[in-house]
Amino acid sequence: MGWRWEPGVSVRLLSYTADGDRLVAVSSKVSLSRKSVEELLSMPEGEVELWIMETFRRMHFSPWEHSVYTFLVDGLSRVASHQLVRHRVASYTQLSHRYSEGYLRRMALEACKLTGLECPSRPVEAEGGRRGGYEAYARALGEALGLGDGELVRLAWLGYVLPPAPEHRLLDYAYEYLRATQRYYMLLAGGARREDARYLLPNALRTRIVVTMNARELIQVFLPLRTCTRAQWEIRYIAWSLWSQLVKVHPRLFRWAGPSCVFRENTLRQKPAPLEDYLEGRENFTQPRCPELVERKAIPACLKAARNIGAGEGGGSPE
Repeated sequence: MGWRWEPGVSVRLLSYTADGDRLVAVSSKVSLSRKSVEELLSMPEGEVELWIMETFRRMHFSPWEHSVYTFLVDGLSRVASHQLVRHRVASYTQLSHRYSEGYLRRMALEACKLTGLECPSRPVEAEGGRRGGYEAYARALGEALGLGDGELVRLAWLGYVLPPAPEHRLLDYAYEYLRATQRYYMLLAGGARREDARYLLPNALRTRIVVTMNARELIQVFLPLRTCTRAQWEIRYIAWSLWSQLVKVHPRLFRWAGPSCVFRENTLRQKPAPLEDYLEGRENFTQPRCPELVERKAIPACLKAARNIGAGEGGGSPE
């Protein structure tokens, strides 16, 4: 089929506390220093660096809660979004499949195009009204089940996340996704409400979600858990994508972040090391085993595998 694996999930940092790193340093001194707030806010850069490192080494992360980050995850599955919202120290706003068809209409319209059937761009524009539009979508999706392997998978990819898997299994996923979507639109055509029809849809259905977390939750909980090989591949992909953006805007806060093995190693050291140094072998691990009980000698390979998502799995996505 000619596949290059890509989940179709994007992560975008929408906003953040611009002076968050300085705010962490200032907050850490508020309870210890007799200086005025004005003096603390004007502390030199070297002192900011020092206090960030001190809070990290002492695991005194309450000052980190004052630096806040909002990001958009687009195209993730319901499987991944359900894992994401388990992080309770955060705020979430998610696409509602009760009020919106989300990615499904894009998939249905593409099925109309591929099968040569005439379909309205919006269901309400159909000759028979909204139900007529849904019926047209269901018919097109039914016809699409007879498409070639590549077209079938590409079509399913528009509405659903395809896991990294061998090609024959991707076809199984794609077929079931299309069949479920066809049945969904058949129910809508018959008068069912979206909130009821959606019970037929697989957890792989794409969604989007806006998330706000503070630096403490990110560095102490989210990134250690979700960049680790023990995390499911999609949430791990999201975590690594987010880390790459965080380290660009606030390197002084997030350069020491990483999977639990890196986080623990850095809190044990006199001077923490950047994540890239562990990935590239410039720094060695001293802990006898990581929090996930991987032995020291196996940690470097495990760390590299954590970032190399989907490699060697035989999966793919539309080129």
